[in-house]
Amino acid sequence: MDKQLNPIPDQRLEELEQRIRNTPMPRNSMSSEIMNKIGGRNMTKQRNGSTILKRTLTAASIAVVMGAGAVGAGFVSPTMASALKQIPGIGSMFYGMNSDEIQRAVDQGILTQPLEQITKDGVTLTLTNVIYDGTRLSYSIERAGENLPQSVPSPYVPMESELFTDDKEWKSRVQIPEDQHQKGYIISPTTFINNEELKASIRFGSDIGNRNAALTEYTHLGSLPNEFELTVQAKVTQIEEPFEFKVPVKISNNKLVIQPNETKSYENFSYTLQKIESTVTNTRLILESTGEVPASSEQTGKYAPTMMYYEIVDDQGKVLKQRSTGFFHRAPDLEYQVDELYDAISPNAKSVKIKPYTFTVNTDNWNVVGEKTNEQGKMESMGDKTYIKELEMEVILKQ
Repeated sequence: MDKQLNPIPDQRLEELEQRIRNTPMPRNSMSSEIMNKIGGRNMTKQRNGSTILKRTLTAASIAVVMGAGAVGAGFVSPTMASALKQIPGIGSMFYGMNSDEIQRAVDQGILTQPLEQITKDGVTLTLTNVIYDGTRLSYSIERAGENLPQSVPSPYVPMESELFTDDKEWKSRVQIPEDQHQKGYIISPTTFINNEELKASIRFGSDIGNRNAALTEYTHLGSLPNEFELTVQAKVTQIEEPFEFKVPVKISNNKLVIQPNETKSYENFSYTLQKIESTVTNTRLILESTGEVPASSEQTGKYAPTMMYYEIVDDQGKVLKQRSTGFFHRAPDLEYQVDELYDAISPNAKSVKIKPYTFTVNTDNWNVVGEKTNEQGKMESMGDKTYIKELEMEVILKQ
């Protein structure tokens, strides 16, 4: 998202997250809206050096490279498929897939470009692309007009929201009455599935593949049908009526669902693998854990293990890259509900292995041991991993 939305220290974000986590919230509460508005980010530090903008690069890059004509025709040439796989983000989305398999992904309706356009009071919004694969829904809205702000997503925070920051200058810029807002910013949209509002966790920010667009993504969808009417209502600052788009969404029933409900235990820690959902574009891992994370011989004294993380490796030795890895600057909790996205499983894989691991942190400052960045600040190494072999689990894939 726009950098000006991220001035809040990690400690403040953790305090906010803890307060929300420990307070029962009704489904129509303001909790998700507050978190979106004060930073548009998870309440965790992204260990891979990426924000949600990079995580959603795939959608933006597909729109830029394929264009409306190619997608509308439902055809991806072998040359284009090869080019797609060379683009950062595209290669991870279509992990292990050849041109025919990418073609099937398009044929199954995962990627569509409605290109619906609405103009109100000199501002034009276009719903440029929609991606839905059964586990994730995202769409991009392009903005056009004269004398508009440089950034697209609204930087403003509702007046009634409490901001956990001492930066009075920043607060004075983003928390102001609506009649003082600059015209032309897109406010976080509202999404409806068959006329019912989608209450899943939303991430909203700049579409880095298109500087004139904003991108919305849902990753914890629960159970959605393979065919539905998508309604997007987007408000623009200083324009009274919302922009409303309605498009049909339909995908083939291509999702592989494995529910092992298998538990692995070691020392005082255990986890239960509840579900693996696999589509042609990503893999979803759902599990729950309980107990104290095991510590290695190197994780003693001021050095300690983080919370447990889970690597997925297929039977050909290929590691499925996790889309993002959250990290809290504190000791791990005793219970976790894990729901994470990874790269797609290779179509010819017969099994995958779950490999639990931890990072090692220095509790004096909570820095990760082995973390390295280059001169440009890009993450080169997330840190030293400690694998717990006693907790490894093999999962057979069945169609």
